Amino acid sequence: MKESFILRAKENITAAELLFDNGLYNASANRAYYSALHAAYTALLDINTKLELDHKTVQKEFSNNFFNRRKVFPSKYKDYLKELQMTRNDADYHGGISKNIARMQLKLAKEFLDLVLRYIS
Repeated sequence: MKESFILRAKENITAAELLFDNGLYNASANRAYYSALHAAYTALLDINTKLELDHKTVQKEFSNNFFNRRKVFPSKYKDYLKELQMTRNDADYHGGISKNIARMQLKLAKEFLDLVLRYIS
């Protein structure tokens, strides 16, 4: 199961890059967020935390397990999931986002995915 979600995270970051390169910034932001969400879920599975795959629960449990209790990751990453979701929400449900914001979304999601990949390997 863990392998399935990390593959989804990698697929989503690749899709986000392709969408960005083709000027589809809102869709890129969406896929970038889902890459990070699936990466976070993979990290939780890695420590045998099984839970429903919903945004709020994954964000809360990831923060609790990897920042508050175990202090595994640097604190600068603590709000990444929440920030990525807020940008995704702007892209999906509000006025949309600019190229620069989409670029930042992609950068944060890549950093987050790399962080989790280093942790689980």
